[in-house]
Amino acid sequence: MTNLYFIRHAHSIYTPDELERPLSEKGKKDAVRILAMIQPDNIDVVVSSPYKRAVQTVEGVAQHYNLEIEIFEDLKERTLTVKPAEDFKAAITKAWEEPNFAWEGGESNMAAQARGVRVIQHLLKKYEDENVAIGTHGNIMVLIMNYFDKQYDFSFWNGLDMPDIYKITFDGDLLVGVRRLWEQ
Repeated sequence: MTNLYFIRHAHSIYTPDELERPLSEKGKKDAVRILAMIQPDNIDVVVSSPYKRAVQTVEGVAQHYNLEIEIFEDLKERTLTVKPAEDFKAAITKAWEEPNFAWEGGESNMAAQARGVRVIQHLLKKYEDENVAIGTHGNIMVLIMNYFDKQYDFSFWNGLDMPDIYKITFDGDLLVGVRRLWEQ
């Protein structure tokens, strides 16, 4: 069995710079707690989105296991729109209701899901029977989970915490279990 630990980044300080947005003080404190929640499992590999907040969230896990963080560009959060949405809730709802729809300069659910799933399929082949911690983001994480099981949808995304952790177990490329590990 291969276990993927999807770790949604901890709370960050808002800046318009998606790539360099850092964790807030609360986010840093929560990131320290992540290691305790994924143990006693041993982590063999740590990968992350290139975004600073995702990398910072899994740094403690990587340091504990003396691992480098492998960066995957395609784990970055989906771009909803290049212009700030007047009503974010309405914009994200429309994107989920119409999976092939994309706002101007944005990425449809289907396009974001496809790039994220390609990374997961690569990880499942390369790290078969290992435990992989993945620093990621809420929307792309749920889009990936939705590919394997449709119950992971907009309402599921809407109920995520920041951070949040899901241990997802695969037998080959077949999803066989999902368990939430994050506790407030």
